[in-house]
Parts: sequence; C-alpha cells; structure tokens
Amino acid sequence: MKKAILTILSVIIFCSLAATRYAGDFMAIGAGVRALGLAGAYSAIADDGAAIYWNAAGLAQIREAQIEVMRAFLYENLAKYDNFSYCQPLPNGVTLGVNWTRLTVDDIPIYKENYLVGTTVDQRATDPELQLPAVPDGNFTSADDLFQFGFAKHIHYDLNLGWVFFEIPFDMYLGTNVKYIRREMMDNIGTGIGYDFSYLGKTDLATILDIDWFGDFAFAVNVQNLGGTTISWDTESKHEDEILFNTKLGLAYFQTIPSWKSEIILSKDTDYAYGRTHHYGLEFNYNKLVSLRFGYYNVNSDESDNFSAGLSINIYDFEIDYAFLTNNLGNTNRVGLRINF
Repeated sequence: MKKAILTILSVIIFCSLAATRYAGDFMAIGAGVRALGLAGAYSAIADDGAAIYWNAAGLAQIREAQIEVMRAFLYENLAKYDNFSYCQPLPNGVTLGVNWTRLTVDDIPIYKENYLVGTTVDQRATDPELQLPAVPDGNFTSADDLFQFGFAKHIHYDLNLGWVFFEIPFDMYLGTNVKYIRREMMDNIGTGIGYDFSYLGKTDLATILDIDWFGDFAFAVNVQNLGGTTISWDTESKHEDEILFNTKLGLAYFQTIPSWKSEIILSKDTDYAYGRTHHYGLEFNYNKLVSLRFGYYNVNSDESDNFSAGLSINIYDFEIDYAFLTNNLGNTNRVGLRINF
C-alpha cells in the first residue's frame, strides 16, 4: 500500500510540470486543525489564525494576539504537513496575519534509466542487460511552501429602515491576502504570487425576526487566485503552471444555549474549482472549555464519502486541537496548539 501511495504522489508531483490542473493542489489540503475537523466548512466561521487560509476577512474577528501550529502525517506517513500562523490585532478593527504551510514528501525514488538512451524497443525486449531492474538510482525530497500575508478590517453598521422599524445590526469584515508559493523538486524550483479577496458578513437573527432565542447568521465569499496565479519554473523550457481560480461560498449559523452554557455551530462551504465540492460542519462548544465537531464533504466527480471529527480542550489561554479525517489515500490524524496572549 505504501509503495502504491508513493507512486501516486510521484505521478502527481511530476505531472504538475506537464499539466496545470493540479499545479496548486497541495494548497487544497487545508490549514488549521479546527477547520479540518469541520471538513473545511469554515469560511463563514474563520475566527482564528486559519482564517488567513480559509477566509482572510475573518482575521478581523481576532482581537488578541494569537499563535497557531499544526502537524500532520499524511498518506500512511509518507508525507509531512505543517502549518504555522501568527495574528496581530491593531486599532480600528484591523488585524494582520501571516501563515506558513509546508508539504514535504521524502525518499521519492528516481529512475534515470540513462543507459536506455539510444536503444530500440526490440533491443530492450531481447537483451537482459537492458531490462528494467526496478531498483531506483537514488531518492529525492519534494517540498511545497505556501506563505500568506493577510489583512482584514471590521466595520459595524446599524441599518435603519425608518421610524417604524428597528435598526438591524450588521458586522462586515473585509480581507485580502497575498500568497507566495515555492515548490522544489530535485534540482528545480518553481515560484509564484497570488491574491485572494474575501468578505464575511454577520447579523443577529433575533433582532431581525424578533425572536429572542434565535442566534447569529454569517455569510462568506472568498475569491481565490484572482487574476490568475502562475508558478514559473527555472527549467530550460521556463515551464509555467497556472493555479485554478476558485470561488468559495460559506454559510454558518451560531446558536447559543444559555442553560447549558453552550453554543452550537452549523456551517456549509461550497468550492467551485473542480466542479463543486460541498463541505458540511457541526460544532458543539461547552462553556468555552471543550468543543466537539464533525464534518462531511464530497466532490461531484468523486463517489467516495469523506468524514471528519475533532476535539478541542481550552486551558487558560491555550487550546489543544485534534482532528481525524478519512481519505482514499489513507486516514490522517492532525494535532494543533493555539495560544492567545
């Protein structure tokens, strides 16, 4: 199984030099343990450091400095996946953030087969010395890095519909991030710069519907790789990969339960890069101490169902996160730590 998975990873890595469809797929793995525990249904929540990745507008919801780290071993431990983010609130509802994500695959076999150059098919079929020995000539490491620099601004507005009506509160968050992509394969390096623009709006349904127990509703839009994102390689052919433009739409509903000192969050995201991918999430928070979450997502062209689950424990200003995700290439466990200060 591990050999099969490594072969698939090798094919994906090398195909990115010949086809642009999967050029930036390593960026679709996702950042933040909490967000992944919700199966990526996170753009309308986006209230921690992972917001830089899912919806930069949500950064403005963070009003104290925060550091978040994550580590995961993917595909039967054949790949390492790391994520680090730092967010710094500023006056006037502004928050800045930086995010670094890295995917590393070690010990990828190389089959140079230089001794076959100049030979014919008949020679290779009849001469035992020209048969493929299935022994690699060496190994190399592939490393993909994503650096993101995010900015977000919070704007509060009370919509007045006239003297007969009450004012409807709206919290609007506007954000953008600049991302620098660096991919390294053997002796070649590819780099590119991209831009995302995002919006998150949140309002109080209790005020709108005049029902006291109703919670908050949020809507999010994240436009990724606006204007196109190109990865340029330092090969002789100066090959270029284009990362697909994507629109991410998100919805979330926040329902507090005062008698239980709890909150329930329902969320849904839709991505449009490869047809449509639907993400669904459910989270239960108890007294800001313990959180349980579940998620599900599926791609239209993929008949498999993918599930996730997660747990968070808050200890003072520290939060320990865990997520479990199913995947055709192997189930994964992810662990993260968030620190507020």
